[in-house]
Amino acid sequence: MPRILKPPTPITLADNEATVFLAGSIEMGRAEPWQAMVEQAFADLPITILNPRRNEWDASWEQSINNPQFRGQVEWELEAQERAAVIAMYFAPATQAPITLLELGLFARSGKLVVCCPPGFWRRGNVEVVCARYGVPLMTSLEELLRSVRERLAG
Repeated sequence: MPRILKPPTPITLADNEATVFLAGSIEMGRAEPWQAMVEQAFADLPITILNPRRNEWDASWEQSINNPQFRGQVEWELEAQERAAVIAMYFAPATQAPITLLELGLFARSGKLVVCCPPGFWRRGNVEVVCARYGVPLMTSLEELLRSVRERLAG
């Protein structure tokens, strides 16, 4: 059974702990709850899932470095991606996912990314080019993403 960490919970990991960060579309109400699907799909694995989908998110928070709640959320996400063994990234077609596009650029060269970008995502071409250039595995369905992440975690 996986251990699920969400912000603002401190990220405590053992050396060489199998970890996956769930990067991708959230856009409250526009993206399906794909993070919950991943958690269920990996229910049999002794891993840690770093899920940035904060339970008590407040959309009224000012998105500013001067806002401690907002800054803490962004810093938690960056630290979690830096420390994760695998970053599972999903671009939901009905979303724009600007932060996920930023994270794709930040971690494209890390060797940790596994990306799912179904047809219909508004910037699929950009995602395809970045993935091809940096050798990032690119899938078109969540099922493929789950299989690929499971294979990476197994090792």
